[in-house]
Amino acid sequence: MALSALALCSRALLKVGAQPIASLEEGTAEAEVAANLYPGTRDALLSCHPWTFATGQMCLNRLAAAPVADLAYAFQLPANVLRVLSAGSGRGRGLPYRIQEGRLHADAASVTLTYIFRAAEAEFPPFFAGALVSRLAAEFCLPLTENTSRAEMLHRIADAELRQARLIDSQQQTVRGIEDFPLLSVRG
Repeated sequence: MALSALALCSRALLKVGAQPIASLEEGTAEAEVAANLYPGTRDALLSCHPWTFATGQMCLNRLAAAPVADLAYAFQLPANVLRVLSAGSGRGRGLPYRIQEGRLHADAASVTLTYIFRAAEAEFPPFFAGALVSRLAAEFCLPLTENTSRAEMLHRIADAELRQARLIDSQQQTVRGIEDFPLLSVRG
């Protein structure tokens, strides 16, 4: 079964004990809850960790209008950015910057941005999809069942699945070494 918003919401509804839905617009209470809670829950989970499948880099386009104060240049952020991780000049990190009014401000004339973007559901790896389904089930539970103890239990399960997903995702890349740390340079 290909991952889609509908498939993920239906799995979450099954975990709650509700009926799966055929469409997010079908008019049932389950579909209304899913349609309203899914986008925010997905974006919150995507932006809470630098997931390897949802992290990108790009060179930003400099805007003609300069910032009013403090920093020299303004850059246009990508449309699908959820969270900025770092910025650099030539590298993806190391540059002081500020995000204001949907733009990145920096003193460098060119900026390479490392950021989290809104990945398509079809790109979600199984560990993230499982964590998202668990989080959705926890979010759907109270509006659909009004059972607070079940909702609390589902939140605990979702937290555990999120920890496991973050661990799995973190093991998919080389650990970055400590650079420019004063205590290391003192030791020689």
